[in-house]
Amino acid sequence: MPSSTGYLMLAIFASGGLFLLLWWMLVRAGDEAPWLPAGLVASVVLLVALSAREVVMRRAWTRYLLENGIQDPRPKPRSSRSRRSPKKGSSSVHSTALRTIQKHAAAADSSTSPPEAHLDVAQLCQEYLASTDEAIRSGSYGSEKGIAIRAGQERVRALHKHHLLTWAKGQSRSLTYEAQQRARTFDKIETANRALDCIDSALRIYPEEPELHESKLAICEFIASIKVAHWVELAERSAFKGHYRRAIDRYRDALFYLNQDAVKPDVRAAGTEKIESEIADLQGKLRHRKTQNQ
Repeated sequence: MPSSTGYLMLAIFASGGLFLLLWWMLVRAGDEAPWLPAGLVASVVLLVALSAREVVMRRAWTRYLLENGIQDPRPKPRSSRSRRSPKKGSSSVHSTALRTIQKHAAAADSSTSPPEAHLDVAQLCQEYLASTDEAIRSGSYGSEKGIAIRAGQERVRALHKHHLLTWAKGQSRSLTYEAQQRARTFDKIETANRALDCIDSALRIYPEEPELHESKLAICEFIASIKVAHWVELAERSAFKGHYRRAIDRYRDALFYLNQDAVKPDVRAAGTEKIESEIADLQGKLRHRKTQNQ
């Protein structure tokens, strides 16, 4: 746990420094009551800092309890429930975590949920699997509890695969659509590469999934088409200005990206035929110009 006193002192000093800075700026601006807005802003910053620490520490504490398979050690009223054995307490923690995962999974599968909701479920599943694997290796469960935990792991593994693949496909589809709406070529390629990163992150866990390979191939073909269109456009501009040699070089750059493996053979053949025809036409214009100059 980080030092609460140190964090509190740092937040107080930061808000105090912000108060003095804003007060000085407002005094120079001629404000009649500079301390009022400066104090309000500093108070808000201090409140946000303290609230943020509380939220982060609660999440960290909850994750610590889940990963270690223990209950909250804070004092509780004595009762028959508080005298449960460590195995039972650990089992109840994992049962609660499993119900939480199933609840989030059902919510993520709704038609209105964004792709990030599926990623959150996949991360919860991964944490659950790591925690239960550690508990099983430590031998803290009996045979019956161990069988129940392993059955829960099988369900969570299925949920993890479903939601990770759903996130990868949904997020990559969204980013690909966003790339299509971009105006600049650089922005198109950068956004499409982000979609490709989503697919690659899922492929590292499920490398044999055919749908992921199909999605990756489609995105690579889309990126190649952007580059081909970019160089063809530059070549056409150069040809329009009479820079035939430059236009030929740019058409050849387009051919380079068109001949990548991601491009479908029929598309590659049609595009290559058209570009080579343009190159032959430009070479004829170059010869004609050379003849006239002689």
